[in-house]
Amino acid sequence: MRQSRLFSKTKKEFPKNAETVSHKYLVRGDFIDQLSAGIYSFLPLGFRVYKKIENIIREEMNNLGGQELFLPTLIPKKLWEETGRWKTIDPPLFEVKDRHKKEYGLGSTHEEVITDLIRKRISSYQDLPLALYQIQNKFRNEMRATGGLLRVREFLMKDLYSFHSSEKDLMEFYEKVKSAYLKIFKRCGLKAIVVEADSGTIGGKISHEFMVLAETGEDKVLICFSCGFGANIEKVGELKECPKCQSPLEKKNAIESGHIFNLGIKYSRDMKANFRDKDGKEKPIVMGCYGIGLGRLMAAIVEAHHDEKGIIWLKSIAPYSAHLLDLGNDKKIKTEAQEIYKNLEEKEVEVLYDDRDKSPGEKFADADLIGIPIRLVVSEKTLKKGCVEVKKRDEEKAELVKINKLNVQ
Repeated sequence: MRQSRLFSKTKKEFPKNAETVSHKYLVRGDFIDQLSAGIYSFLPLGFRVYKKIENIIREEMNNLGGQELFLPTLIPKKLWEETGRWKTIDPPLFEVKDRHKKEYGLGSTHEEVITDLIRKRISSYQDLPLALYQIQNKFRNEMRATGGLLRVREFLMKDLYSFHSSEKDLMEFYEKVKSAYLKIFKRCGLKAIVVEADSGTIGGKISHEFMVLAETGEDKVLICFSCGFGANIEKVGELKECPKCQSPLEKKNAIESGHIFNLGIKYSRDMKANFRDKDGKEKPIVMGCYGIGLGRLMAAIVEAHHDEKGIIWLKSIAPYSAHLLDLGNDKKIKTEAQEIYKNLEEKEVEVLYDDRDKSPGEKFADADLIGIPIRLVVSEKTLKKGCVEVKKRDEEKAELVKINKLNVQ
């Protein structure tokens, strides 16, 4: 992609009232654009990052045996009423009426919809276990939408639902999801800590959150660095000692980047989603649900990987693998840069070519802000040596590499 054609306008100043690093850099780098409080457009750079994250998540869900589907956003009031959540879910639903005066809630979560789906299709223990997931936009009527993508009213989420014939089978799968989530975060360059959590209005007797420690995080967690125990303060209050090993607990700020729930039979009981066991006895299906907010995960990555100049993307999720800059208006420089750009594209390297009529200082500043992992510079100085200057975004030192030996993978 030629940067002169990229739908992107970086900004010299941070957005007003932005408090978190991710909010500042994602807006200033033109990855996202705010339409209203808690409502953002993903622009081409941001959407490329989002798609990389989405694909990592999809791979791990498929590895678990999950089958992808897509559920409606408009959910009839009668489904919410079956579980009693029409007026009790927190945050409250966005409620809408159609021209026939029928009422709907915009989907903030999809337990009712997925339970309705499986009660029509599962009848026997032979149909279980089953895992279904989607990656879809959600709507939450937040009182206070702040922090950029960390707290929003419309967001993209992966939600996985699993269905089992027994509590034992559910918990075995639950532990597999834990491992898959930790792998997702690792692939995104994050170290997540698993903590016990409050299930809120989703429900269920057991739930765990995946926390990324960050000073800007809104959540408070208690961590035992001796045995690894962790819990959200909402779950356990102001404990001083670890309930497992009695070591002192440390309180940390964190960003919740994932949440998983053992739902038990909460929804299947309320909505009469049953199966027949081996003895022909009818029982409620045992369920679990597992969520990751993709925008929030993107923000957490920026919170963890940045410096005073901008974002530092990992290759696995960067919008492009390489950022090619030509410095100066000399025809030789332009011709060589265009040839390098063409060769990289032929090798299927994702490259952003800064061919704009901008000063070297502006090009360097934008490259650091956008944070693509490898910067390639073609200038009069480098061409004299038949080289390209190669610099990794997370390193200070640059090196000269012969043009015919340039390898960006």
